[in-house]
Amino acid sequence: MSIYLADATQTQSIWGLLLPFVLMFVVFYFLLIRPQQKKQKQRTQMLHQLKKGDKIVTIGGLHGTIVELTDDTAVVRVNDTVKLTFDRSAISTVSQSAPSAE
Repeated sequence: MSIYLADATQTQSIWGLLLPFVLMFVVFYFLLIRPQQKKQKQRTQMLHQLKKGDKIVTIGGLHGTIVELTDDTAVVRVNDTVKLTFDRSAISTVSQSAPSAE
């Protein structure tokens, strides 16, 4: 009889030790991992929706207007004469979207 009680106590103690780790993982998932994945998905979507005429801000803080796009790069007009080429990943935000041509 004492053998069965020892096994039951040992099983309960294992669950008692694992439960805090499981709870910590759940908290980390909902507070850290999931929001980061959501933010990354929004950024990827924003980069795919770029189009000519969008006013953008780069990661370095440069403001400009997209004049040319390829799969990997964007040519940004800074003023009337200066055009700079950036990787798409260097674009931080779209400050004003170009009007859609309908």
